[in-house]
Amino acid sequence: MAKKQKTQKVVEPLIEKDFEEVETMEEVVTEFFEETVVAKPKRVEKKNPTLEDGWEIKSRIYKLKGSKKPLSRSIKSANIHWFDEEKGYERELKYCQNQRTVFVDEMKGDQRLEHVIFRNGMLIVEKEKTILQKLLSLYHPDRNKMFYEEMPVKNAINDIAWLEMEIEALNAAKNLDIDMAEAIMRVEVGSKVSDMSSKELKRDLLLYAKRNPELFLELVNDENVVLRNFGIKATEMGILKLSSDQRTFSWGSNDRKLMNVPFDEHPYSALAAWFKTDEGMEIYSNIEKRLK
Repeated sequence: MAKKQKTQKVVEPLIEKDFEEVETMEEVVTEFFEETVVAKPKRVEKKNPTLEDGWEIKSRIYKLKGSKKPLSRSIKSANIHWFDEEKGYERELKYCQNQRTVFVDEMKGDQRLEHVIFRNGMLIVEKEKTILQKLLSLYHPDRNKMFYEEMPVKNAINDIAWLEMEIEALNAAKNLDIDMAEAIMRVEVGSKVSDMSSKELKRDLLLYAKRNPELFLELVNDENVVLRNFGIKATEMGILKLSSDQRTFSWGSNDRKLMNVPFDEHPYSALAAWFKTDEGMEIYSNIEKRLK
């Protein structure tokens, strides 16, 4: 019986042309994915429509000022006036349900007066009542005295500005060297700063920056604050002496006068400015050696 012969599949080796085709396909695929960029969805701020005069059409909330929230509180809707700077005279105001203006000199026909009443300290005026909104937001004499318009967007902007300033102040406080930290805290707590440990000083500096970031940043950018602190330390240690009338600085050891404080100037601010003069720089170097 004849044996069945096995047939072997011959695998042809890849030639250089095949490699070139594979590389070309890889380049095409890579290029495709590199050029295909998925666009991130953008947040679109919804804008309210506006009238021809730019007045934004939206519902508005008005609140009574103060902590008291009475069940009902009426405000004047007639016999009130607003000074028109463009026209140069006062104009009478009145809120009427059948008129398209609050200015009496622009009204036509009968005037059906309508009351304006706050309930539980608040009044919500729907977007359709633009005449009442303008009376309350622009013209009413008790605006921002008895009541105010709640502005969430404006409040958010102010809050963001304050928070960003607070962050800036805290970052500045975190990176201040010990001399600058001591100088700034001396403005806040006075001579007590000399008895504070470095940890107490750092903690109180951060709290001060958080509590009053605007003033803190002003002090950080005040080039004289370190010099003022230097003068105060020198006086506390007896190296310098400030006269009882706070008009003269002298050496503590021999009472030799160094400088006179100009009228209406803070003594240590004047001393800081004097340290920048040629004579003052020599004294500063002398004091610096003694402090060390």
